[in-house]
Amino acid sequence: MTLAQRALERLQAWPDLMAGPASCGTGRALRCVRDEIVHFHSTRDVDLHLTRRAIQRFHYDLAASSAIHLVPGSCWVTVHLDCEADIELLMSLVSIALKAHQTRPAGEEQGLAGCNFHRVTVLPRDAVAGG
Repeated sequence: MTLAQRALERLQAWPDLMAGPASCGTGRALRCVRDEIVHFHSTRDVDLHLTRRAIQRFHYDLAASSAIHLVPGSCWVTVHLDCEADIELLMSLVSIALKAHQTRPAGEEQGLAGCNFHRVTVLPRDAVAGG
């Protein structure tokens, strides 16, 4: 089982999330009542809809993680799953995203439309570290 499959299986057990096809047309999505929260695009790449406020609040922590890729103007972050710790990071961020979506004022501007699929190229960490 891939890391993304393990993460998807764990998240599907959460009572506030429902599974379905991703609105971008690629992969599976998990959504709450109001919005799509997570898109599983491949065996390792996951887009997470955090909201603008959550990204601003955690920007420095997100930018410091080698597993996270931020796209300027997007309310989604891309999480690259390379190890079990990345799954745990994703679980924590999904929890933050759920809270952010529950408290987001209706109609609040969300930045670039859609997830980061086709906006992000994530290289494996060993390729980046190896030069």
